[in-house]
Amino acid sequence: MQDPNEDTEWNDALRKQGIIPAKEKEKEITEDQIVDLLESTIDKKLGRASHNADSLTLDELDELEDEEDEKVLLEYRRKRIAEIKELTEKAKFGEVREISAQDYVQEVNCAGKEIWVVLHLYKQGIPLCSLLNQHLTSLARKFPATKFLKSISTTCIPNWPDSNLPTIFIYNNGNMVKQFIGPIELRGMKITEAELEWLLGQAKAVPTKISEDPRPKVRDVLFSTLKNQNDDLADDNDW
Repeated sequence: MQDPNEDTEWNDALRKQGIIPAKEKEKEITEDQIVDLLESTIDKKLGRASHNADSLTLDELDELEDEEDEKVLLEYRRKRIAEIKELTEKAKFGEVREISAQDYVQEVNCAGKEIWVVLHLYKQGIPLCSLLNQHLTSLARKFPATKFLKSISTTCIPNWPDSNLPTIFIYNNGNMVKQFIGPIELRGMKITEAELEWLLGQAKAVPTKISEDPRPKVRDVLFSTLKNQNDDLADDNDW
């Protein structure tokens, strides 16, 4: 018996006469449905409750390439490669470099379009300068798209007063946009790496995720001090 679902001229004629039912049209799969299917497969494949396809690594995309619609996967791959390339081009620093006065114009004023520059003026033997150099070394690795520089103050700017140290200048597109001069503006020896990151982030020099000043509030410090004093009095009363 001939299959009524076959695509033959005879069956087409019978369908036109209403003798056999019309063949159901195959539903076209839209691109949105392919994307939904892809996201669902990614979640199952990688065992994640939710997953952003933009965060896939190239290896993960290669693994899924044979299983889902090639066009969609290639688009994700193209986008991911572009993002990685852009990040690689920007992330070209990653350390604190020492410069002299002769390097200043080239390294700071001519650093490049949209390049943020953080310059630390310091001197050996000043504890706060040494502490900031440690913090800046760590932040330079964390934010390799920002150019971190340091220079002995009087080497870079003749007669720069020691009372102004440490000094941090922040530049963008060759122009100074922010400066921190002296130990008071840079919070003294208690400044933490997170606080320095927040200060630089407020000036847009680094893309920090720290949204609030991590420095302990005065009220919290006073409360902690009073609590410790009360605990000491309680211990004395026990005796």
